[in-house]
Formats: sequence, C-alpha cells, structure tokens
Amino acid sequence: MNNFLKAPVFFKANVEALPSAMLKARIGGSNGQAKKGDDYSKKICTGKVWLVGAGPGDAELLTVKAVRAINSADVIFYDYLVSEEIRALFPKNIPAFYVGKAKNQHSIAQEDLNQLLVNQAMLGLTVCRIKGGDPFVFGRGGEELLELRTAGVEAEVIPGITSASGCSTYADIPLTHRGLSQGCTFVTGHAEKSLDLNWYALAQLKHTLVFYMGLTRADEISAKLLAGGLAADTPVAIIENGCRKDQRNIISTLKEFPTDVLREHVQSPALIIVGEVVRMKEKLQFTVQAHAAEAQYLLA
Repeated sequence: MNNFLKAPVFFKANVEALPSAMLKARIGGSNGQAKKGDDYSKKICTGKVWLVGAGPGDAELLTVKAVRAINSADVIFYDYLVSEEIRALFPKNIPAFYVGKAKNQHSIAQEDLNQLLVNQAMLGLTVCRIKGGDPFVFGRGGEELLELRTAGVEAEVIPGITSASGCSTYADIPLTHRGLSQGCTFVTGHAEKSLDLNWYALAQLKHTLVFYMGLTRADEISAKLLAGGLAADTPVAIIENGCRKDQRNIISTLKEFPTDVLREHVQSPALIIVGEVVRMKEKLQFTVQAHAAEAQYLLA
C-alpha cells in the first residue's frame, strides 16, 4: 500500500524534505531549489502546476479534467479535505504529500507552501495541488495562483464542485427555490477574532446563507442573525461530512442550532445552511416515502 495514502497525520512539514532521488534538479543551483529573485525566464526547464478542485468528498464528483491532472502528475500535494476515497485514486507510483490545514493544526505555513509549489515547478515537474471543494471558494487558490504566475510558473486552475452545492444537494436541500430564495450567499466562518460582516444586510437579503468553517462560530452566527432580524424559527441545516458515506444531516432552527451542534457532537468538515429552502428537505423526502408506501400497498 502506498504510504502516502494513509489518513492525514498532522505535522510541521519540512519544505526541503521531498525525496531527492525522485526530485532531481533539472535547473542550476546546489539543491535545485528556485529562489525568490531568480530570473525564472532563464531556467532550462519549467514544469506546470495544476490547482485542482477535488469537490466535497465523493470521488465520482471529480471532473474528467481533474482525474487527468492527477494521473499526469510527477508529485501530488493534497489538503485535509481531500477524502480518503479520492486519495485512493492517486497513482501508486507517484509521491503524494499532505500539506493540509485543520483548526490550530497547520502542517505547513501558506507562504512556505506557495514557495514549495514554485520550487517543484522550477525543477521541471508537473505538480498536482489538489484541494477539497473548489480552489477559488475559500480555498486560497487565488493566493497560490498569484504566487506561481508572479514567479513565471505556468499554472492552471481546475474548478471543483464547491461544498455548498454538493453537500446541500446530497441532503435534498436546493440552495435556491422559486418563492423561497432567489439567491445564495457563501460566508466563511473563519476569522482571527470576530467575523467582520454586515449581519443586518445578511439577515435582510432573504437569501440562502451558507457558512463554511462555521462550527466554532455557531453562537455568534445565531446571535448576530437574530439581532439582524431573522426569525428564531428560521430553519437551519448542519451537514457533517457532506458527500461522503458518513454524511450526517441535522435539521434545527436559528435559535437552537448552536445547542444542537454541541449535543450532536458535530465535527468538521461541516456546513451550516440557513434559510427557508431547508424546509424543502422534508417535502422532498415525504414525496419519496409516499410513493414507496403506495408501491408497497399495491404489491400487498
């Protein structure tokens, strides 16, 4: 079994620790590492970096282009949210390194990771940097792409299904629905201190609100949206491990969902969906159950 395909172990990644036998320097310098300030246009060989969106977890949601990028890579760097099912698709002969981030557990600083991608491309390698969801939706894909292109490295983004879309669909919750919601707003729950948001505007939008990385901010999200004018009984869905075999859907209300997060021991990754569209889940499932009951009655 490929050792790189084991579940992520959190560690402080050593940027210089890639296998020297595989990553032979194809450019000048004692260790083949490209340094900031180098004249990249004069390098003998430059590889390419693919910033790949892996989607929310189900391997069957990978795009054809994403699979091609994975299979054509010389080296793979993957995130915390890339599921075990997707990691199992990595070619067994290609080294794959965990460079992910979980709350208070960063395997590598973002600045070091940016430089790592540049360095490996300057070795002439085809690099697959694979992220959960979509690289451009709270995935720091813009930061990495800017760093790569500033360094003169060829880089391309492959979109993935963002978690809000995939997880809500697997939970039978449409993000928009005529008469219920004419828009959808994505919000990150990640912040150094408090969330710097116009809560009143969010509450008055009458949009579906989807909070990424919001579990530890559940009390704040609830309190601020209530203060902004949303009703206490506004439906809320908490989706844990979306688009995976162990997906869990917890239906609550704006007032009660922080308590439900604690009572149900909800763990990351999880999404918080706020809005009237959450009520569609019960209606859609009731329709399925009604048809099943009718079919059973006819067969009796």
